[in-house]
Amino acid sequence: MPRISPRRSALRLLAGSTAALIAVGVPAVALGVGAGEAQAAAPEPRPVATNWEFTFEPGPLRLAWVETEGGPRSYFYLTFKVTNYWGSDLLFAPSVDLVTSDAEVLRSGRDVPGAVTEEIMRRLDNPLLESQNNIVSTVLNGPEHAREGVLIWPATDLDVDEISIFFGGLSGESESYVVGRGTAEPQRYTLRKTMMLRYATPGDIGQQGSRPFDLVEKRWVMR
Repeated sequence: MPRISPRRSALRLLAGSTAALIAVGVPAVALGVGAGEAQAAAPEPRPVATNWEFTFEPGPLRLAWVETEGGPRSYFYLTFKVTNYWGSDLLFAPSVDLVTSDAEVLRSGRDVPGAVTEEIMRRLDNPLLESQNNIVSTVLNGPEHAREGVLIWPATDLDVDEISIFFGGLSGESESYVVGRGTAEPQRYTLRKTMMLRYATPGDIGQQGSRPFDLVEKRWVMR
């Protein structure tokens, strides 16, 4: 696993939290983000779950090249497993963004042809695996009802240093966040407990092959 200095890691965490807020529409200026380092961070989730929550197990993040009508295209894909131990049936409707170190935000499934999803699932050869559209449904309580899925994003930039995935829909916890408190035009946002997965992707990743990217951080954030 790549070694990251404590200071650099802290700055990335701060920047990542700020990017999460910007991604849901919180203005960068309101957060105090200038030309230098990020100066504001998102609120933190509660240490103990206070609302419904799925148990989440991520698989590896990989890169796949798939032949399309426009020629070979590259895609990121992530497998995962969710289990409902909450005590009652829960609706699972994930909303998942992939954010690069260049601040590009990609929503899973968007601009991904159905044929690409079918091809990646064929390669994974897991009869229990469900596509993002098919997995949206009620998950019954208990480990015997666990669900496995795959998420796919177009890999539009293969020269990035880091990738973060923000996996929403795993928890019912939310918090109101006010930007510009004490000003003439304060703005209120609703942030939701979201699983963040951060991966190291140093240099040109076009030759990554099927090797998984290194997961360097996994934690809950409010986004």
